Amino acid sequence: MSYPCGPRLSFRDFATADISAVHEYASDPEVTRWSTWGPNTLEQTIAFVEDAAHAQLKADRTAFSLAAVLDEKVIGSVGIWTTDPHDSNGEIGYTFHPAYWGNSYATEAVSTLLRIGFDTLQFARIGATCHPGNIGSIRVLEKSGFTLEGRLRSHRLVRGDRRDSLVYSILREEHAGTLAETTAG
Repeated sequence: MSYPCGPRLSFRDFATADISAVHEYASDPEVTRWSTWGPNTLEQTIAFVEDAAHAQLKADRTAFSLAAVLDEKVIGSVGIWTTDPHDSNGEIGYTFHPAYWGNSYATEAVSTLLRIGFDTLQFARIGATCHPGNIGSIRVLEKSGFTLEGRLRSHRLVRGDRRDSLVYSILREEHAGTLAETTAG
């Protein structure tokens, strides 16, 4: 399957050849600091990449874990999946190698995920959650047109600690309005 590309990034399904590149960032405690997973062992990274690679074989696929590629190098993982098929709701997530932080790659990736979600998967609403301390992710979501809906207190149990989550969403019509503003300006 072919996926939309951004100005700098391309996106593709994972292959087993990506294990080393993914493990570079998935095993980094700073990268996974705000995540509900990791830092990964090599076995966990292998399982993730193999699961993502096998998922592309499903005919009725409702979840996409994709490699974010810059100059033929995997620099991150992005995902979009159905949370409620009846109500046409989805959710996104993204993780990037720290060498590429601060260059708007995550914002570019979210823009692509929104196109997949609204245009291909026909979602009415796309959500995202993040830790309240994850300032970088909060900025990405806000720049991408997401609205803060609230805070879920003690929402996740992560590595033995209870954590809050911020809940964000964007609706199809809000995304369409953002696109119209971008092309008009």
